[in-house]
Amino acid sequence: MNVLYTARALATGDGRDGQARTDDGKLVVDLASPAQMGGDGNGTNPEQLFAAGYAACFHSALRVVARRAKADVTGSTVRAEVDLGSIGSGAFGIGVRLEVSLPELDAEEARTLVDAAHQVCPYSNATRGNVDVQLTLAAAGVAA
Repeated sequence: MNVLYTARALATGDGRDGQARTDDGKLVVDLASPAQMGGDGNGTNPEQLFAAGYAACFHSALRVVARRAKADVTGSTVRAEVDLGSIGSGAFGIGVRLEVSLPELDAEEARTLVDAAHQVCPYSNATRGNVDVQLTLAAAGVAA
């Protein structure tokens, strides 16, 4: 891989109940386990950070493939949902659902772009074969 950029972050405290910060200080977040997992929920959590990162990265990849295809992605959005669950033997795993909205495109063109973005997106490439990623269109002609 030809490295174009390296992000650096440090987590401190008690893992899910601590703090994370980037080396440049642009991101500093308090971490807290979600209430659904017995935490106080008074901070963000790794799944929320992953969801935000995946949504932004996928949206960027979508815009790249749309530009190549000369497709109109005005008003496009990507919503990510990241599930955390038990996968047996005391281990945990995640699942991802991406809902893409492409209001200026018909469903067939939207699906083609979403599938192409899934091949380009670094998060999709990192999770492929290891994490179940479901891609849906927000509505006919609106999302993929």
